[in-house]
Amino acid sequence: MKYYTSQMKKLVMDNEELQKELKKIMKEHNLEKSFALKALYHAEVAAGGKYQEAYRELDLPNR
Repeated sequence: MKYYTSQMKKLVMDNEELQKELKKIMKEHNLEKSFALKALYHAEVAAGGKYQEAYRELDLPNR
């Protein structure tokens, strides 16, 4: 599965829990939003993460 910034932003916008986690990552690690999104992707989406299926569903219309 490939990382797409636009899909990750949409996933976060649609999920309050991910919004909180993104803000937490940005604050704890002093990261810009783009880097924090990638970190969140690897932590919660990639490799069987909790939100992997929701992320995949965002990709379906683009095929």
